[in-house]
Amino acid sequence: MRRSLSLIAALLVAALPGAPAAQDVSRVQIDELARDVSRVEAIREVKDLQRFYAQYAQFGLAAEMAALFADDAELVWGEESLRGRPAIENWLRARIGPRGLAPGALHAEFIEDPLVNLSADGGSAKSRWMGMTMSGDGEGGSSIEGGVYENEYVLEGGTWKLSRLHYFPQFEGDYANGWANIGNAQLPQVPFHFTVDETGIPVPPAEGAAPQSNATLDSLEDRIAAMNAEDVVRNLQNAYGYYVDRKMWDDVVDLFATDGVVEIAGVGTFAGPDAIRQAMERMGPQGLEQGQFNEHPSFDTIVTVADNRREAYARGIALGMMSDGGEAGWSFAVFRNRFVLDEGLWKIREMRIYPLLEADYASGWAHGGTAHLRHGVLPAFTEPHPVTGMDVTITGFELAGSAPLTPALEPAQSASPARSDAERFLDARRRLQRSLAYDGVVNVSSAYGYYLDDFFWVELSSIFAEDGNKHSPFAGFYLGRERIKAAATTMWGEPPELRDGISYHWRFQPVIHVSHDGRSANLRTRLWQPRTGLRREAGEEGNSLYSPGFNSGMYPNDQAVLEDGIWRLWSLTIDEHYMTSQNWKDGWAGVPVSPPGQAAGQSPLVERLPPDILMTELGRRAEHFRGGTGVTYAWPDILPMWFHYKNPVSGRVPENYWPDSVPALDLPESRLIAHGYQMPPNGPEVDGIHIELTPPEANVME
Repeated sequence: MRRSLSLIAALLVAALPGAPAAQDVSRVQIDELARDVSRVEAIREVKDLQRFYAQYAQFGLAAEMAALFADDAELVWGEESLRGRPAIENWLRARIGPRGLAPGALHAEFIEDPLVNLSADGGSAKSRWMGMTMSGDGEGGSSIEGGVYENEYVLEGGTWKLSRLHYFPQFEGDYANGWANIGNAQLPQVPFHFTVDETGIPVPPAEGAAPQSNATLDSLEDRIAAMNAEDVVRNLQNAYGYYVDRKMWDDVVDLFATDGVVEIAGVGTFAGPDAIRQAMERMGPQGLEQGQFNEHPSFDTIVTVADNRREAYARGIALGMMSDGGEAGWSFAVFRNRFVLDEGLWKIREMRIYPLLEADYASGWAHGGTAHLRHGVLPAFTEPHPVTGMDVTITGFELAGSAPLTPALEPAQSASPARSDAERFLDARRRLQRSLAYDGVVNVSSAYGYYLDDFFWVELSSIFAEDGNKHSPFAGFYLGRERIKAAATTMWGEPPELRDGISYHWRFQPVIHVSHDGRSANLRTRLWQPRTGLRREAGEEGNSLYSPGFNSGMYPNDQAVLEDGIWRLWSLTIDEHYMTSQNWKDGWAGVPVSPPGQAAGQSPLVERLPPDILMTELGRRAEHFRGGTGVTYAWPDILPMWFHYKNPVSGRVPENYWPDSVPALDLPESRLIAHGYQMPPNGPEVDGIHIELTPPEANVME
């Protein structure tokens, strides 16, 4: 039974820290809050600057990409270095191709896993990103390349700009042969711009007194509300993607408003729940069967909240990786979705999908794929250029998606009970902490992947809370930093200075549920694992013939906490592998079925350093996973997928539902609530508080 919104409002007020009702809020306090709001907004503006860079690259918009840079900015690409916006624009144009790209051409830059740190004075920032680009000229030329960005940004005249883009290339190749290490040489580590503690501090404490501002408490509440809404909408967009991956059409339809619409360019418009279900079933009936893969990771997603705070837009790049019955293929598309606040919950009102290119796996996209579906169409961006303020168009291209399919909503009307300014001020600070928590969790999540890729076990264990726990693949859980470090070192050894290859751990597309007080969070990310290495000829001494490829998995039950002012991981679980590819030529559809009983078993770590909690002790939660219970499933068999949350709109409980950390069943003292933290919401919620009443037994883990 759903709680009434009036009851929710009462609960929120009751949960506020105590303050004398008659206490005034001083001008100094307002200025300090204004400074802090701007600093959290800065982290998000920096991230979006990089996302605009990728979105503009997709359509050959070199001028718009260059306009994101400061006048005297520097671009460093491997051994190549240039300075100044004109030189950068010329370089980008030569790299990407003509404006709008040629028919059949492709340029998809996937830039994810942000780890962003604002400077103490708030005037500059640094970031680290994973990068991978898939491109083709439509005439037989193709390339795939990847590496790491360490970028810098500067605030000029109130606008954030790129001051230094530094790309460290790590692999490259073409579609026919796949990729290998740059220069076919061993790979060095890419220097970090951050310390271990800084991974969990995206915004450091401000220095000195706050500058005078013209901000009002009303205006600051609106800006904080916009960031809170951005977090919910991003969660909703990312949750949609996970449902699509598993063809969970019941849950997909639940995410839409009753008057929701799906428009697929070149296909048609689908209005209402039944039609939306029909649109989804173009990918097949609900559920996955052996050998079916329907992965659609989303990259470079920008979320823009409308001024009325009841509507929002999300735009990003969708990469399709599919297989069915031995046939595999790729798809590339842009999505531009509209969300509305409906009966107190954010829902999808319009979903607009713009297919760009499809290709079967065997032949790839070098010659334009099997269908270059929408050349001449530019899906509208969610907002004007973040630096110039100009709308982005391409001569001769149709600007699509800027006109809404359904009516706009009226501005939000406040329904909260009357409160003193002191109460409002305290509540605004708490709500700001919740959005800062979102960014802090993203940072420490990305740090985990970066340290893991480099075998930096001291640093990796140090980003966990003092009483945190970590799952070691195919073995079990290790409790505490020292045990986490010991397990990794025992399994993999000390960090090498140079590496023959890397299996990257992209952790992106987050669904983050932050507690009401902003001190704890549940986290879900995907594992996207491209791998690279030395290319050796068959029979060459030292290694077999190397072939690149992908693996995929899920981090479904991670948790993070604010400990001593630093965001740290509390619990981490990896469920893998949902898909593997043994070599580039055959891809994920060329992996044979494992004979019964022949799938790989437990990790050797079980014997070398026994875990504190074995996977075999986890019952159904570890069923079918390697090292777990029951019959082991290995791709192309379909592993179960677990969720820490119910459907964020309907509250539908997934088949595999685990609302807490995985060790919580066997080790209740490892739970957040046993250490003074709130349990974050795991379903429909308002401001970190559940809005559905469920019997206590519904959340008991069996």
